[in-house]
Amino acid sequence: MAPKACICTTVGTDKACSRYAFPPLLQDVIAKDIGLNSTQLANSNIVALLATLLVRLVAGPCCDRFGPRYTFAGCLLAGAIPTFCAGGVKNPSGLLALRFFIGILGGSFVPCQVWTTGFFDKNVVGTANALTGGFGNAGGGVTYFVMPAVYRSLVKNGLTSHVAWRVSFVVPGILILATTLFMVLLCPDTPVGKWSDRVQAAESNLRQHTVSDGPVVDVAGELTAEKNRSNAGSDSTERVSDEEKKLGETRGVFDDHEIQMGEQQMVDIARGEVIQKPSTKEMLHVFASASTFVTAACYFCSFGSELAINSILGNYYAKNFPKLGLQNQGNWAAMFGLLNVVCRPLGGFIADVAYRRTGSVWAKKVLLHTYGVIFGAFLVAIGATDPHSESTLFGLIAGAAFFLEGANGLNYALVPHVHPYANGVISGFTGASGNFGGIIFAIIFRYNVKNYARSFWIIGVIAMVMNVAVCWIRPVPKGQIGGR
Repeated sequence: MAPKACICTTVGTDKACSRYAFPPLLQDVIAKDIGLNSTQLANSNIVALLATLLVRLVAGPCCDRFGPRYTFAGCLLAGAIPTFCAGGVKNPSGLLALRFFIGILGGSFVPCQVWTTGFFDKNVVGTANALTGGFGNAGGGVTYFVMPAVYRSLVKNGLTSHVAWRVSFVVPGILILATTLFMVLLCPDTPVGKWSDRVQAAESNLRQHTVSDGPVVDVAGELTAEKNRSNAGSDSTERVSDEEKKLGETRGVFDDHEIQMGEQQMVDIARGEVIQKPSTKEMLHVFASASTFVTAACYFCSFGSELAINSILGNYYAKNFPKLGLQNQGNWAAMFGLLNVVCRPLGGFIADVAYRRTGSVWAKKVLLHTYGVIFGAFLVAIGATDPHSESTLFGLIAGAAFFLEGANGLNYALVPHVHPYANGVISGFTGASGNFGGIIFAIIFRYNVKNYARSFWIIGVIAMVMNVAVCWIRPVPKGQIGGR
């Protein structure tokens, strides 16, 4: 399954390179070229987050209905078009419109996580999701190196600043198209083949283990499964269709530890964890669940903080350390995003280790809130001290990134356990909540203008309070089948 993780990782990194391509050039290059003031700059960040929020809410149910691979490809292609059109921006209004449509790319995070979840067991899914998500978010750091470097090379080769920044956006556009083509042509929907075959594959695997009577998957909603109606007798479990035989031959069998499970346990897992087509009733049920609110609230704080900080960090460094220069500001700001390569996967890995050792989903939840409170404390420390020492500020930002990005990994280690039959819906809702947090926190930065320290302090307090407020809620809904 490792190759599948590498595929998702590559796609995640490429979509992030375009989505985060604006901030490195926005303040010093684009703003001057098109006459952008600080308020309009902040508004463009908010508009981009709003687009991603809306797309994530739609992408989640689309994953459950059409499969994550095609949903993923659709998001990337829809975002590639405005990426290539970046060169046509001539005024602040045009920038707002462009960043809204490029924000579509942020929605591809949801199918990335749903796709990865489908390939990995609950014992390791936290590491897998955190790895793919971490490399995707690391695009926020990569672009702080790449975009200024591409821009400077174009200027050095004779292009004016007015033209160079526009040509720079051809690079992420090409990456998106190439990756989308690679994904559509070479990647499978699920470990058992086509998305449309997932229910039939579950039935086939159960029949291979003589689990042939009663419903296989009949979770409330639109998803139903065929029932075995053959007469009782010694031959009843052997008479299967040619199609089922083919499924059995091509889709493999359970590992030894799975063979040892009881029949009822196998049926319960299939009934609770095979994703169903989303209905309005089931979506409302998932949205109204207290356990869903926990993952949404925590991601609101952690990912929302990351998005908002990514957008202003270069400007914060420029304010406190004016002698750094554009490239050095970008390089140090890039460190915050690049730490996702280590910190987010580490959060998911720690969650998996705790889960395997305790056998309880509560272990993941406790870690999630612990990380949430700690990164909130780091943000408060940054706001309270507003360091003008490079080593102090860079150190505090790195400490905040370790726990903030680790909390993102911990969150999507917990998500697969909550309403697993609607993984796309809850992944989309949780992801959209992160963007909602990004919007709220971006507004805080906007109205505090260049008083970045005060904004850090406010966001840190919000993160700590919200994590403590939801820490008592059960991680898995009472009576839920599967996901434990």
